[in-house]
Amino acid sequence: MIRKILQIPAAEVLPSRGAVMGGQGIPRWTTPNGKISQLADDALSLYGEKARPAGILMEIPRDEFGTVFQGRGSNEEESPVGPIYRASDRLALFAVTVGEAVCAEISRLFRHNDFALGSMLDSAASEGTEMAARAVEDFYRTHLRDTGMLDSLGGTLCFSPGYCGWHISAQEALFNALRPGEIGIALNESFLMQPLKSISGVIVAGRKEIFDFEDTFSFCRDCRTHSCRDRISSLLEQ
Repeated sequence: MIRKILQIPAAEVLPSRGAVMGGQGIPRWTTPNGKISQLADDALSLYGEKARPAGILMEIPRDEFGTVFQGRGSNEEESPVGPIYRASDRLALFAVTVGEAVCAEISRLFRHNDFALGSMLDSAASEGTEMAARAVEDFYRTHLRDTGMLDSLGGTLCFSPGYCGWHISAQEALFNALRPGEIGIALNESFLMQPLKSISGVIVAGRKEIFDFEDTFSFCRDCRTHSCRDRISSLLEQ
């Protein structure tokens, strides 16, 4: 089973200006003034200088992942993650971060009351972290296809504790299994990661149809983005 640490070039997970401004609630179809555009460019420059993206990936047998998924037993009774992972072909735990330096720079800017640039850099780092997670998922999907373990009828999708009814306390079991301290990620008593700009979870590989669920669960009402819709649609169209 594969276990790999990935050093991800910052240039490969550099967000677009539009994505950074989108994180600030500025629609892509608007034309922001020069000052806002310059702030976004400055934030991207800082991100490129400070970010040190890295990821770790480890395959895990389905029965062992069941223990990770269960965590402290606080999951919602009906979480789509349960049926999806049980119907999967392969599973891999993962964690990614863009590093502590960029998080420290965000904090420094806020301490010095440079809220505009600090907020833009926060958006850049958040988007960059999401891109790093997609890069690790892409690596795993390519690995499976290159080794004949995933055909055109199959796909991959990531899930993280804290979402889709998977309680955030499962981070504890996930960290115990994955050991992402090797790339500088730690877990605090509230199950939040340090550096803050980090993502962890599981990459599920299997037939595309297992991922097609409706966002009608009770906890879906509390989701602000419903980003699963776009990810599932993209997967089914591949």
